[in-house]
Amino acid sequence: MSRSIDYGNLMHTAMRGLIKQVLQDVADNGLPGDHHFFITFDTRHPDVVIADWLRDRYAEEMTVVVQHWFDGLEVGDDAFAITLNFGDSPEPLFIPYDAIRTFVDPSVEFGLRFETQDSDDEDDPDDEDLSEDTPPEPEDSSVEAEVVSLDSFRK
Repeated sequence: MSRSIDYGNLMHTAMRGLIKQVLQDVADNGLPGDHHFFITFDTRHPDVVIADWLRDRYAEEMTVVVQHWFDGLEVGDDAFAITLNFGDSPEPLFIPYDAIRTFVDPSVEFGLRFETQDSDDEDDPDDEDLSEDTPPEPEDSSVEAEVVSLDSFRK
């Protein structure tokens, strides 16, 4: 059996570590300047905890905005917890990092997209490349962000 380096999973782990660092800085110091985040996550992930009415409305994925009002941001090793305001109703959320599909900070045109692959497929790093597609944004957003792609650095 041949051993290979799974660059796709290693990159995803590193990118999730970056998200964790950013969220920890925000938990410790607040959001600096115009920074804010659009975080899209898989609501079907078994460890995601959201209110039943949110899960009913967003059966597959949900995008939240961390900007003007948020509370109780707690950053853990595998997930983060945050309370966000939905129509004047504060709702606690628990989001594992591996449930995150996109993380975008449009104030600096930074974005990450996590591609998933079927578990039946053989591990192929090319199946987990970062996409150059712009991640979906909330309907009320007029800000565009660019997704970072590592393809230009490949030889």
